[in-house]
Parts: sequence; structure tokens; C-alpha cells
Amino acid sequence: MGFLSRFSKPVPSTAEDPTAIQAAAQLGTEKPDISQIEAGNNISNGENVYHVTPEMEKRVVRKLDKRLVPLVMGLYLLAYLDRSNIGNAKIAGMQKDLHLTSPDYQWLLTIFYISYILFEWFALMWKVLPPHIWAAFCVIGWGIVATLQAATFSFSGMMAARFFLGFFEAGYGPGIPYLLSFFYLRHEIGVRIGVFLSAAPLATCFAGALAYGITSGNDAHRIHNWRVLFLVEGLPCIIAGIVAFFLLPDSPEKASFLTEEEKLVARARGVRQVGGEEAHRVGHINFKDIGVALLDLKNYFTALMYFSCNVSFSSLPVFLPTILSEMGFTPIDAQGLSAPPYFISFLLVIASTYIADRTQQRGITIIILSLIGALGYILLATTKATGPRYTGVFFAAAGIFPCIGNILPWVLNNQGSDTKRGTGIAILNLVGQCGPLLGTRVYPAQDSPYYRLGMWVCAGFMLFNGVLAFGLRCLLVWENKRLDRKYGVVGRIDGDGKRVDGVESGGTAGVGDENDGPRFRYVL
Repeated sequence: MGFLSRFSKPVPSTAEDPTAIQAAAQLGTEKPDISQIEAGNNISNGENVYHVTPEMEKRVVRKLDKRLVPLVMGLYLLAYLDRSNIGNAKIAGMQKDLHLTSPDYQWLLTIFYISYILFEWFALMWKVLPPHIWAAFCVIGWGIVATLQAATFSFSGMMAARFFLGFFEAGYGPGIPYLLSFFYLRHEIGVRIGVFLSAAPLATCFAGALAYGITSGNDAHRIHNWRVLFLVEGLPCIIAGIVAFFLLPDSPEKASFLTEEEKLVARARGVRQVGGEEAHRVGHINFKDIGVALLDLKNYFTALMYFSCNVSFSSLPVFLPTILSEMGFTPIDAQGLSAPPYFISFLLVIASTYIADRTQQRGITIIILSLIGALGYILLATTKATGPRYTGVFFAAAGIFPCIGNILPWVLNNQGSDTKRGTGIAILNLVGQCGPLLGTRVYPAQDSPYYRLGMWVCAGFMLFNGVLAFGLRCLLVWENKRLDRKYGVVGRIDGDGKRVDGVESGGTAGVGDENDGPRFRYVL
């Protein structure tokens, strides 16, 4: 018996239930209108009418959590590993073998982000092409390029490899939060994005441990350790891309791991999220929504926040092994000691996004995390002893990565259609990914061993990030009060993302902007 049938029974007679009559009339047609279906209402597969309960929705979400989130997280872990392992390769012999100067190394970091920025618009490709095809293209592409880094013998060859690595990764990482918004409602998405983005500190943690294992061996064999590092971390991506082609669902309705009844529930959730089936369809772009999102001031607040965090986000992983070695640790020990701070930040990314989802207070969460990150950089900038400086690394990592994890869902929380969410993510990345252009150039070799300029720059931007979060939250509070005056007070959102009370004038709960329904309020 099907999923829905196990937890509810078909409505025996439409004459006994006026709601069922309406649902059957709507959903028994070739193109059913399910935009108003919510938990507690009825859906139909054309033959039977089923009563949807909150428990059914939770079961569908649990299946998505088990099959979708680990897949996209694993792929992002591989992406971030291939992006940041150049820092480990540098102190494992790459700088010496390729005769790199300090400016050369900075350019290797910068060229990646130049291509990453140029192709940020790839985020919308998740809406244009079937996601499983686009994901396979991106993952196999960067896997090939990451592997070929092991075959470079000059600065120009490594520059070309890093450029194309940025090209392929730009098509994957920035668009995954957008892809997740196809599957999850806005009060659910934050912690899923947090789990996805937690792959970044986990990858950096794993990179340190893996680099330690590879580079601690004898370098007398034919292939140098840094080349082995690129091979070991690049080749699995090619296999992962093939796996993604077969396992990544294009939409909830096409997920092979859901039953037909479960797909009906998922479809109703998706339409409830965007207000119409056409808006939720892959291949459909609403150009009017693009214009609305481009003129939305809130998108530029979050974009500047992303810029501020990315100054640190891009520089810490690739410079930390060098910073630790300058503290007096051997290159091998520096590889191992770079792992623990990132494991702590991995846990905090998941915890902070979960708390922000439950409390619906994402702005306050970001402000607190920004202060923690700034404290870490201030410790690094003002102290000389190894203990306080290593402690500062923990605080810096504990602030940066969770901040990023909460900024991305804040964009998606406050947009009302797939196209507006995609445009908001594109704006976020176009502006925000300029941060690494600065972040990768604030640690010149002549500033060793303390790199005070870079530390103060990153501390300043983390504080600026907190100010921006405070400003955006104030703007959202003002917007919500304006909507309250216009439509009446809606009420609070409880821990499950449900409205405790609301107006009776209709509208779709929790989606879009004021034009989508009087019950909409912005997530603070």
C-alpha cells in the first residue's frame, strides 16, 4: 500500500466532505490547480482522493533529507577540497618546483575567483537545464581540471588550470541553495543549506588531515607529494559526476525514491511555495521577476554581507597552513593543525542554521557570529604568542563559515518565486565573490610571520558584516510593520514554521512578497 494510504485513507464519499468535492474536481483534471493545497487538505492522483497530514509532509522531507542533501553536500565537499588544496600543495613543494614568487601564488588564488565571478550567472542554469545533467557537467569538468593540476610544470599552466577550475565550480556551488529551494519550504531550507555549506569547513579539515597523510611520507619517489595530492583529490570527482547524473533528482515530482503518492505531496508543497505550477517548472523563467529582484534593496544588503565574509572565507583556508608554519610549526605539523578549527566550524554551521530556522531570527544569529569571527582576527592581529594566535584561528573559523551558512538562506527566505530566488542568488554571488579578489591579496610574504595587515582587514570586514546584518534586520522589521498596517497583524511563526494566527483574507502563507498574499512577512 502507498505511503499516503498507510497514514490516511481515501475519502469514501465526496458528498460527505465539501472540501473533498472541490479537491476532486480540481485534482482529477488533466492540469490540476493545487496552489491552495496545504497540510490538512486533500489531494488526488486522478483516481483516489487522499487527506494530507503534517506527518505525511514530514515523511517526504525526511526522504529528501536522506537522499538529496548528503549528495549535494558530498559534491560540494569535493569542490571545496579541490579549490583550497593549493594551500597545502604550496608548502608541500609546489612553490619550489614551479619557482613561484609570492605575487605568483596570489595570482593563482585570484584567477580562480575571476572566472568564478565571470560565470556566476550559471546559477540560473539549474532552472534552464535538468539539474542532473547540469550537475554532471560541472562536477566531471572540475574533476578533470583538478586532476590535470598534477601535470603542470609552470606558472602559466597552473594559471590555466585554476581558471577553468573556477569556471566549472561556478556552475555548481553558488546554485545549490537555489536548487534546494525547489524541494524545501522557506522555514525548512536554512538548516539544509547549513548542512550543505558545512562541507566547506569539513573539506578544509579533511584537506589538512589528508595532506598530512600524503606529505608526511618520503618525497623521494618519482611523483612529488604535491602532485599526488592533486591526483588523490581530483580523480574521485570524475566518478562523483557520473554518480550525480544518475542519482540527482530534477525536482521532487521526478525523484525516483518517492512513491506516486509522495510525489503528489511534494508537488503540492512546491506549488504552495511559489504560488503556481508554471513558476515551479524547470525551463520556465519569469523575466518580470528578474527585474523586481534586481531593484530589491534587500538583495544588495545580503550581497555586501557575502562580500565581507568572502574576504576571510577565501583567504583563511589557503593561507592557514602558511600562517601555522610561520608560528614555528613544521610544514607537516602545520597541515595537521589546520584541521581542528575547521571541524569546530563545521559543527557550528549546522547548529547555527538550525537555531536560526527554529527561531526565525537569522539576522541576530549573523550578528553574533560576525563578532566571534572579528574577535578571532583581532587576536591574530594583536598577539605574538603561539597559544593566543592559534586560539584566534578557532574563533575566526567559528565566525566565518557559519556566517556564510546563514547569509545564503536569508536571501532565499525573503524571495517569493523560483526566478526571484535565482536572481537573488546571482546578485549575491556577483557582488559577494568579488571579496576573494581582495582576500587572496592581503597576506603578502613580506608581512610574515604575523600578517597583521590581512588580519586587521578581515577583522574590519567581519565587523562590517555585523553592521550590515543589523541594518537589514531593521529594514525587514520596518517592512513587516508596514505590511501589518496594510493587511492586519498576522502573528508569529512557531518553531515548525507555522503561523499561530493569521488574517482571514486569503493569500498564500509564507511565500512571495506583499503582492503574493497578505499573510506574507519577512524572515528577520
